[in-house]
Amino acid sequence: MSLYKMKKDNFISIVIPVYNEEENLEELVKELKTSLKFQKIDNYEIILVDDGSEDKSWEIIRKFSEKDKNIKGIRFTRNFGQTSAIYAGFQNANGDIIITLDADLQNDPSDIKKLIKLMEKGYDVVSGWRKERKDPFLTRILPSKIANWIIGIVTGVKLHDYGCTLKAYKKEIVKNIKLYGEMHRFLPALAHMVGAKITEIPVNHRERKRGKSKYGLSRTFKVILDLFTVKFLGAFQTKPIYLFGGIGIMLCFIGILFALWTLYDKIFLNVWVHKNPKILISFMFFPMGVQFILMGLIAELLVRAYFESQDKKPYIIKEKTNC
Repeated sequence: MSLYKMKKDNFISIVIPVYNEEENLEELVKELKTSLKFQKIDNYEIILVDDGSEDKSWEIIRKFSEKDKNIKGIRFTRNFGQTSAIYAGFQNANGDIIITLDADLQNDPSDIKKLIKLMEKGYDVVSGWRKERKDPFLTRILPSKIANWIIGIVTGVKLHDYGCTLKAYKKEIVKNIKLYGEMHRFLPALAHMVGAKITEIPVNHRERKRGKSKYGLSRTFKVILDLFTVKFLGAFQTKPIYLFGGIGIMLCFIGILFALWTLYDKIFLNVWVHKNPKILISFMFFPMGVQFILMGLIAELLVRAYFESQDKKPYIIKEKTNC
């Protein structure tokens, strides 16, 4: 069952992060408007978020927004990254359904209706899957496949294509998620943490006509690092002592085990302690274990301060009756 009910006449917000895409913007907006009209989507807004572009992207966005009240522009003071651009779009969106789309014309706007129809069947998040991806295999497709597999294993949310920007969200889902760093690619996993029903659907993917990609192989390493954060938030956000304390107890146990082994060598094998390297392992692991336990206690205090200072609840209520 979906976390939130759909309305009959949904207002659609389309959020598009933009960074140095002056060559594509005019064609993007014209194609998007034509496609929405063809799909009979009349109740919509297009939010173009200029992520500190150094070209004429903002001038083009402003020109379109002056001519069309359905087009909104947001401009950053500098380049803050795609996650911040998407988050700003979410915060300024008025739609019941929020669609994210790339500005490079590789996503096909005609797929938007497909995503919306799936959401009407009760899903909270619909993720696009670039099944026939038009990108270089070694530098883009292969690293993406590996990253998707790892993310699926760690988060438990198995999707073919986390990196596809073309996704649809119910507003109640994204309004409950705060984005930092480069966390936009993990949005389905973050939505899953708040109880969202998630699915994916194959979408059309096109070759880039103009401009160049803003991402390279270095993004793979960022994904791996961000994955640690997502796993921690999903499994240990409200109980960090379980993570740090568990590691600490294991390290303390190893330290005690090597200390007993050293004692055995002294009593039965007559190996003096100062000549036995096992005691060094014991002296290293036991203090480390104590430190991890103390880190867990500090993290517990921080978690309580985080929730209580904002009067934030560690849960989301789906439904009430007779309350």
